[in-house]
Amino acid sequence: MTTLAAGWTGHDTRLILATVLAIAVIVVLISKVKLHPLLALTLGSGVLGLVAGMPVDKLLKSFTNGVGSTVASVGVLIAFGAMLGKLLADSGGADRIVDTVLGRVRGGGLPWAMALVAALIGLPMFFEIGLVMLIPVVLLVAKRSGKPVLLLGIPALAGLSVLHGLIPPHPGPLAAAGSLNANVGLTLGLGLLVGLPTVIIAGPLFGRLAAKMVPDAAPPARLVPESEGTDEKHRPSFFATLSTVLLPVVLMLAKALADILADKGNPARRVLDFIGDPLVALLLAVLVGMVVLGRPARLNRERLSSIIGDSLAPIAGIMLIVAAGGGFKQTLVDAGVGDVITSLSKGAHLSPLLLGWLVAVAIRLATGSATVATVSAAGIVAPLAATLDPTHNALLVLAIGAGSLFFSHLNDAGFWLVKEYFGMSVGQTLKSWSVMETVISVVAIALILPLGALL
Repeated sequence: MTTLAAGWTGHDTRLILATVLAIAVIVVLISKVKLHPLLALTLGSGVLGLVAGMPVDKLLKSFTNGVGSTVASVGVLIAFGAMLGKLLADSGGADRIVDTVLGRVRGGGLPWAMALVAALIGLPMFFEIGLVMLIPVVLLVAKRSGKPVLLLGIPALAGLSVLHGLIPPHPGPLAAAGSLNANVGLTLGLGLLVGLPTVIIAGPLFGRLAAKMVPDAAPPARLVPESEGTDEKHRPSFFATLSTVLLPVVLMLAKALADILADKGNPARRVLDFIGDPLVALLLAVLVGMVVLGRPARLNRERLSSIIGDSLAPIAGIMLIVAAGGGFKQTLVDAGVGDVITSLSKGAHLSPLLLGWLVAVAIRLATGSATVATVSAAGIVAPLAATLDPTHNALLVLAIGAGSLFFSHLNDAGFWLVKEYFGMSVGQTLKSWSVMETVISVVAIALILPLGALL
């Protein structure tokens, strides 16, 4: 406390109050006024800058620079990810993965298979799209097998949620990596390392407990599909589908390994640095997907063009929210809030990883949005990243992502989607879905902190 008090000034107090007020404004506008997060983040940035005493011209420049840099670094990646997900869905590749995995598993292995299916399908897809696609599959498998719906549903939801919070190219981790200048390939590799045990604990293992706590979850009959409705002859093969899904992951991981193991002048490293860049890796996956997924499904050029175009509309809102979060982040940085947070954490001897997680938890609980929590927390702790090595910088991205998943509740759209699809009451959804999200968050940070100490 003495260290903190010695360097503390009235201006620091003003900056902290401005930050608290801005976050409160964003929370109230999103949760109470029901304002779109894009507008809430924009207005919150204005409140932050004005209360912090920023000149109006500097405030406007900070916000627009933040929006522009975020769209430049993340926007095209989000678009490519949406294209790949749409190709996977409309070609029947998603159905092929589901049928292949589930066709080889019976009985006690079904919850584990559902987690695997969620991970494979959810890798290139946004959380909401993956959720809408997977829940009917869960309900169909539960009906056919006679298993409790949450015994199969929780593992699938856990697989999707972990990917959404920890694994690029999902918008949250990508945005945080961009804000903190973290290596995306390294973040992906460490995210998979943390994500696998997290999915196991929060998915199949917690699913058993959730099924006992809420044994009477009864999805509406109209939501249970009678058949899969896809012409199996015209689906891409399992190998082709899986190769397309994993192509960008393999390329980004190869780049990360080359950066560690090969010299800068090595020709192989130069090639991997290019094709392993997230932008190029996702672009290649989309182009490959158009051929290896589109041809077996008999998708002609006009249909492929339509699929690519249709994939962009649903992610426009997500992209703009992420961009506004980048504007809020840059306003925080230029106002000097990040420097105050940095000095506070140093004086309190608080781990940057734990600080990032706690900030993201607070914003997640307040706003209900994992994406808003991620981009806002990344902005607040961004100055800390400059003091970290690449490995700990990537771990900071993961810590923020883990915090952004903490305890989904009534202010989260995903909460209501799960509640309605599984036919649960609010209390039952809190005991199952909300607790599962909390388990993911806590297990992930419990793995990230020791990794930070060891690496």
